[in-house]
Amino acid sequence: MSRSFDDARRWAELGTNLVLEATADYDDKAYDAPSALPGWQRRQLVAHVAANADALGNLVHWAATGEETPMYASPEERAAGIERGIGMPAAELTGWLRRSAAELAASTAGLGDGQWQNPVVTAQGRTVPATELPWMRSREVCVHAVDLDAGITFADLPADFLGALCDDVIAKRAKAPGPALRLTETGTGEVRELPGEGEPTVLTGPLAEITAYLTGRGHALTAPDGGPVPTLGPWL
Repeated sequence: MSRSFDDARRWAELGTNLVLEATADYDDKAYDAPSALPGWQRRQLVAHVAANADALGNLVHWAATGEETPMYASPEERAAGIERGIGMPAAELTGWLRRSAAELAASTAGLGDGQWQNPVVTAQGRTVPATELPWMRSREVCVHAVDLDAGITFADLPADFLGALCDDVIAKRAKAPGPALRLTETGTGEVRELPGEGEPTVLTGPLAEITAYLTGRGHALTAPDGGPVPTLGPWL
């Protein structure tokens, strides 16, 4: 499924609002609760989302000025951002989340058409035009809104976002060894193929469940014989 720059900006705003609304009244007890990501508390997840906004802000600055400003100075800095949130009181953590989101929104709104075309380098070392930044942010906030385990599911996200995310995940997974899959969406009948080892396993289900499976989240898909689906490696 194709995605446009305007689509990505819309999804990034929606996902940001979902995270902000979900955490608006969180106290320390709520932040200390486990997220849906194994081994992650909600506070670690929220710190990661806040730090991601700051890091993407560095790339916006790069696109705006031409001054090379990487997302993170080092892998250790990325980890430090998450750890920083562990020791924050609830109000401070929520403040960081909101401030970083507002600053990113303001800085991206200030980019001109030409600046959006300027190349930047992601934390994975990919050189991309700045127009990719809203898509990068939309993945973070939309998926982690679900990971908060606050009642938001993939079924609550726009179908066009889920389709674009599935295509993005499949493109990444196709570069690494893994099982071959043929994924058919109920309702539309749309089929997505993941090349891999052996004959493809045929899986059918709602788009939201396919997305959850491909991104390594909990899902309700079953193999044709009713058993478990093939295990996938890490997505990101």
